[in-house]
Amino acid sequence: MVRVSGYQLFATTVLFQLGTTVIFGFASPAGRDAWIAMLLSAFIGMFMILGYIALMNMMPGLSLVEWFPKQFGPWLGIPIAWFYPLLFIYDAGRGISDLKELVPLTLLPGTPTWVILGSMMLVIMYFLSSGVEVIFRFAGLLFPIIFFLFVAEILLLLGSRNVHFDNLQPLLGEGWGRVWKTVWPFGILQTFGETIEFAMLWSFLRKPGQLAGINIIAVLVTGVTIAVFDMLAIMVLGEGVFQRNIYPLLVLLRQLSISDFLDNLDALGVMYFMTTIFLKISLHLMTAVLAIQKLTSAKSLRLPILIVTVTTLWIGSNMARNVTDHIFVGTRILPYNLWIPLFIVIPAILLMVAWIRKKAGTAL
Repeated sequence: MVRVSGYQLFATTVLFQLGTTVIFGFASPAGRDAWIAMLLSAFIGMFMILGYIALMNMMPGLSLVEWFPKQFGPWLGIPIAWFYPLLFIYDAGRGISDLKELVPLTLLPGTPTWVILGSMMLVIMYFLSSGVEVIFRFAGLLFPIIFFLFVAEILLLLGSRNVHFDNLQPLLGEGWGRVWKTVWPFGILQTFGETIEFAMLWSFLRKPGQLAGINIIAVLVTGVTIAVFDMLAIMVLGEGVFQRNIYPLLVLLRQLSISDFLDNLDALGVMYFMTTIFLKISLHLMTAVLAIQKLTSAKSLRLPILIVTVTTLWIGSNMARNVTDHIFVGTRILPYNLWIPLFIVIPAILLMVAWIRKKAGTAL
């Protein structure tokens, strides 16, 4: 039986929440106040995740897609439950689309896109076939390496002459308006709302009593990490470059040079992107596969793995004509049409129904 340690769940959650957020420059529309928007998003996101955990505690032993038939009945609950694995597959396709845009632009400019994406999906397919426990172990090994490099880069940037603290002033110079527009809904949902996927995996935790504490610490670590990189990007690049550039972290890392002989450290940024997006796509697809297995009572995971990986590759390859369209859909259409209903509205209704039924059962 699969059993996951508290550290492995913590490491996996943090790397999942970081995802591509650091590369793209979280909350850049908020300008010099992006780091404030990040911390506020993390604070609100933490309570949203605690709401998911409350649902888990009300229905112990059941995973995300089993909650809805339990509370709403099979005729309504099962169709609602199917939206979640389909959304996870779509979100994985968005990750593939991110790869399609960034990797040929940076690491492999002469390599055909289909070779890059096909190779990645073959590795992910093998990764999924290895099981849930392998994914958590991989995240546990990767976490200290990634954060060691994060700390090294922060120290190198602070030790350089490119950091200008005045770029952070004036604090909230344009008020809370643009900060809140960044926080709601994209800031909360893109980084923290997607954590609802882990409701398919939380039952594997070796000590269930640690679940809330692990998630609170993970959200704090994620929030502070992204806020620090936003601050550094603003201090080094200035508000204008930070807002206009699609990949501000890569531009930020280009400012580093060690003893005038080691430069082009933006390759490290691409490495972060490759490793975290690989893990995030794998988790999207693993949770989708587990959800499909629950909903169809499939005995083997092989066929669901094949179906979701092929579907994801097709979606990611044909999702958008260019990176501008891709970002527009991800920031303007997806949050309002899918994320708000599936990450906030339906779980909130489910929480109220579960609470009322529990109180009614207690009263009887």
